[in-house]
Amino acid sequence: QNPKTSALVKQLLAEGNAAELHKYFGSRMEFGTAGLRAAMGAGISHMNDLTIIQTTQGFCRYLERNFSDLKKRGVVIGFDARAHLSSGGSSKRFARLAANTFISQGVPVYLFSDITPTPFVPYTVTHLKLCAGIMVTASHNPKQDNGYKVYWENGAQIISPHDKGISQAIEENQEPWPQAWDDKLIDSSQLLHDPYATVNKEYFKDIQKQCFHRNINKETTLKFVHTAVHGVGHKFVQLAFKAFDLSPPFAVPEQKDPDPEFPTVKYPNPEEGKGVLTLSFALAEKDGAKIILANDPDADRLAVAEKQESGEWKVFSGNELGALLGWWIFTCWKSHNRDTGAVKDVYMLSSTVSSKILRAIALKEGFHFEETLTGFKWMGNRAKQLMDQGKAVLFAFEEAIGYMCCPAVLDKDGVSAAVITAEMASFLATRNLSLSQQLKAVYDEYGFHITKASYFICHDPKVIQQLFDNLRNFDGKDTYPKACGRFKVSGIRDLTTGYDSSQPDKKAILPTSKSSQMITFTFANGGVATMRTSGTEPKIKYYSELCAPPGNSDVEQLKKELDELVTALEKHFFQPEKNNLQRKTE
Repeated sequence: QNPKTSALVKQLLAEGNAAELHKYFGSRMEFGTAGLRAAMGAGISHMNDLTIIQTTQGFCRYLERNFSDLKKRGVVIGFDARAHLSSGGSSKRFARLAANTFISQGVPVYLFSDITPTPFVPYTVTHLKLCAGIMVTASHNPKQDNGYKVYWENGAQIISPHDKGISQAIEENQEPWPQAWDDKLIDSSQLLHDPYATVNKEYFKDIQKQCFHRNINKETTLKFVHTAVHGVGHKFVQLAFKAFDLSPPFAVPEQKDPDPEFPTVKYPNPEEGKGVLTLSFALAEKDGAKIILANDPDADRLAVAEKQESGEWKVFSGNELGALLGWWIFTCWKSHNRDTGAVKDVYMLSSTVSSKILRAIALKEGFHFEETLTGFKWMGNRAKQLMDQGKAVLFAFEEAIGYMCCPAVLDKDGVSAAVITAEMASFLATRNLSLSQQLKAVYDEYGFHITKASYFICHDPKVIQQLFDNLRNFDGKDTYPKACGRFKVSGIRDLTTGYDSSQPDKKAILPTSKSSQMITFTFANGGVATMRTSGTEPKIKYYSELCAPPGNSDVEQLKKELDELVTALEKHFFQPEKNNLQRKTE
């Protein structure tokens, strides 16, 4: 019933444009553990009013089956600032349609009245003890995209088998219910609640438990620049700084207000390097700021850059900031916990493609480190299990600039990460140390961990399948590569098939998934490289790391060795020319 998408489909019909119609109606968007992520537009393969209604009807029926008290507890729904003029779709409209679906079935809905960061949704699920949460966002994807992210009652993103159960329920509930399109009905409903004011107050109260140096924060002369990259983060990072008694960061004026067109950047993703930070560098130079904090558009990720003595700007990788935050959060914990025995109940987590620096710190300091599969859905769920057993999960991170610094949010949170990074930098400044100097000190103490990650773009699923099949049948059927150029392979773990050469029974310990590709190679020189497909983008990603024991300080030699390993990996395993893969470009 959306006039814009209807008109588009009718026009294609009139033109007899079968190819375009097939694009829109050829296949339904797949609902996975990440929920939905697709371009906004007409048809069942896109995000639009109808597909949101169908998805929410399925999700509602699935929740009714799983929670006898759904009509007492309810769900929370949040949204970012994305909008798509040509199809009339927007995150806010989708959120209202989703709310209308639940309310029509007598389910209370806590619908945020304004844009919020993604972490506010899992926070609200936990804080208000709700059955589930929905965040309408496409995070840092291109501007035409939108998404529908789902949280379970434990405050973490869903994992299998919920995705399959919801997907099945969507298939069974495709006919829109009688009042599905009339979202104005919710405004007069007793079942509609707005958690905005409460959550804004409680969230900032909760993150203050991670504030350890209020006096230093009040006095610091260190200046920060913050960019929201045209997303939702500006207001919330300003409030977080206030909660920690830090002077507010300078906001990049051209990027501080939400704008669904993302006019100043090619991709609204701070992970993509210096291009996204050009305006931040200019503002920092003008105002004499040493540190830049950049959120992605839904404020669940954080990139950090620091001005070096040379005048150059260093953008920290996700692994480097993970090392710094892990060191900092443990240091703060240690200074407030004099009981030496308590460390045995402390945990930190990271994903299997992230740096193993936390493992090195844990070994030396006596706490526990665990790795999970890629993605915060795994770390959030594991953290909750550990917390339910009385353990303290201090920190979790993934190399894709995602950090969970605060147990009140069981997902990555770029708002708390930004202010905790600012406090860490302010503390280090009182010791005349920069973030870069402290990072080197962490590596000196726990061993250098050099990492390199990138990706190739490939739009053809057949090519991707063939590439991974070749790796599994490298020297004849069911044989993996024994070497990569001059680098000897000493171990293989394939989390698509469940094979792990290092285990006595050759079976992997981490859960396997046939629907995504992921192979990890361990090399005789101590290097590790993982190749995997992305769940949300047409990319084949790789992650590589060389770890040295403490005391090996020949960093340049380590970097050279890793560069050569990566070059060999690209040449022999990816074969970009043969497979017509497109390299990542700045």
